[in-house]
Amino acid sequence: MSDLVVKNLHVSIEGKEILKGLNLTLPKGEVHAIMGPNGTGKSTLAYTLMGHPSYEVTKGEVYFKEKNILELEPNERSLLGIFLAFQYPVAIPGVTVANFIRSAVNSRRRAENPSDKGVPLLEFRRSVKEKMELLKMDPSFAGRYLNDGFSGGEKKRAEILQMAMLKPEIAVLDETDSGLDIDALKTVSEGVNTLRGPELGVLVITHYQRILNYIQPDVVHVMMDGRIVESGGKELALHLEERGYDWIREKVNGVA
Repeated sequence: MSDLVVKNLHVSIEGKEILKGLNLTLPKGEVHAIMGPNGTGKSTLAYTLMGHPSYEVTKGEVYFKEKNILELEPNERSLLGIFLAFQYPVAIPGVTVANFIRSAVNSRRRAENPSDKGVPLLEFRRSVKEKMELLKMDPSFAGRYLNDGFSGGEKKRAEILQMAMLKPEIAVLDETDSGLDIDALKTVSEGVNTLRGPELGVLVITHYQRILNYIQPDVVHVMMDGRIVESGGKELALHLEERGYDWIREKVNGVA
């Protein structure tokens, strides 16, 4: 099974339940968006999928490639083909973007073949250059320390470059639009669209509809109170932009 399938997922943080029976299916080759008010559990879902230790799964399963990934360590989930772009990427002074990505690529190669000596330097440089040209990034970017002094847009572009080099099959973008001005948003969105294809499933987690003007989703899901309560086409995001979330709350609560 190449879909990412979340079944009845319950997750708590410090004893407080955040996800309360969430169900979701993300097929490869599709872009799905999750929208919802603050505090509904959107980022909790993202971090749970990647195995953050602060999030306790109390019930449910998450399947990808016929494996329950909740039984795997975070690095094993990554090696399986799952990628998370963080809402707030951390800075790593002293480690260049290129060296960070090369280490990640080599780690994946060695996991598949312990005797692998890593990607040859010239081949790696050529590949990074190609991806940066594809993403319209200045070549000097690769020599800068990862996220050290980066603008919000540069941090998000660095995440997309990592995604391009690691070639995941499922990518979770946790509020990639957070803190971006309109020019940076367009640039990052163009990068994601460049990588779209039949071998990549993308889950875009966002508060606002504006990023979906540039990364057009196949399906939009609305999350409230730790569950998916409504799903539809891209027009659903437009309804939310126009009317807010109250009409969804009323529908869920059975108010006429």
